[in-house]
Amino acid sequence: MRCLALALLWLAGSATAATAEPLTLVAWAPGYPGTTEQAQPSMDAFAEGVAAAAGWAREEFRAVYYPKVEDGRERLAAGDAALVIVPLPVYLEFGESLELRPLLRVVQEGGHEETWSLVAHRGALNSASDLSGWSLEGVAGFSPRFVTRVLASWGTLPADVEIGFNARVLSVLRKAARGEPVAALLDRAQAEALERLPFAADLEVVAISAPMISSLVCAVGDRLSEDRERVLVQALQALDESGGGRELLATIRIGRFEALGEGELAGVQRLWGDAAD
Repeated sequence: MRCLALALLWLAGSATAATAEPLTLVAWAPGYPGTTEQAQPSMDAFAEGVAAAAGWAREEFRAVYYPKVEDGRERLAAGDAALVIVPLPVYLEFGESLELRPLLRVVQEGGHEETWSLVAHRGALNSASDLSGWSLEGVAGFSPRFVTRVLASWGTLPADVEIGFNARVLSVLRKAARGEPVAALLDRAQAEALERLPFAADLEVVAISAPMISSLVCAVGDRLSEDRERVLVQALQALDESGGGRELLATIRIGRFEALGEGELAGVQRLWGDAAD
């Protein structure tokens, strides 16, 4: 009888050991809408769909959203945060220090690439030098280097322009419409919404960046084994192949995940590397 009890204990221990440690995907998008709490039901449904596509138990994979720079960085410090979805400015600003390794690109709904638009009071900016003494704000403002580089084709920004992070883009646009010395840097979705503003006639899109990657799925350090990484990448890429998967992606405003094109990321990194520190 004692031998049977020991055997049962051994089997129970083996089953526990066989259950893989849970992984967490962090969706980190500074300045974007919603809170961690508001997004959690959608993130739970997404995680359940990914786990199913990977053939894993539901508890093996979790997902969480963070719309603040500091909160996202803090969450990535936890050992279970093995995967992260980040907008391109976040990857370029923090990728090296956080050991982020790109695995896939995020394709927006509609298949659009990202563009960044400089918006100011109509007629106020004729060249980059006109931004002297101004504020330039937006969701990418946590990375002045990124802002400088995406506007480089328009001109070299003056040294005294104050680049800052501001998630309240509508407030920035109101100030610009009133003629205050402030400009906004908008992503594609924000720029497309401009014409619906009641004060749109007082605003002008002064410059638009070249199309670029919107967001990336990255591994965090070496927290993913090769096998689990392979399975996860395949599961994410397969989501848009079913109606249920497409619905899940739509809840988090993603069209699909796809492999990075040859040289695609290298081109962005060259642009980043060309910038002065």
